[in-house]
Amino acid sequence: MTNQNPTFEENMTRLEQIVRTIEQGNVSLEESLKLFQEGTELVRYCGNLLDQAELQVKKITTAADGSPIEEDMDVGL
Repeated sequence: MTNQNPTFEENMTRLEQIVRTIEQGNVSLEESLKLFQEGTELVRYCGNLLDQAELQVKKITTAADGSPIEEDMDVGL
C-alpha cells in the first residue's frame, strides 16, 4: 500500500490485484506468502471499515407529523 491513508476502494483494488497475481501462479512461494499476508491484512482492514460503516447507517423514516426520525437500520436479512 503506497498511500498513507488509502480509501476503501483503493484497498479493494489492491486486494483484487493480489488475488489475480496469486491465481496466475507467476510468483515465487515467498512472494505468494507475502502477498497472501498483505491480502489478509487488507481483508481485515476493509472488514473493520464495513463494520464501522454499518454502525453509522441509519434508516430515515417519517413520523406521523411528517418529521423525519432516525432508526437503526435492520440488517437482519
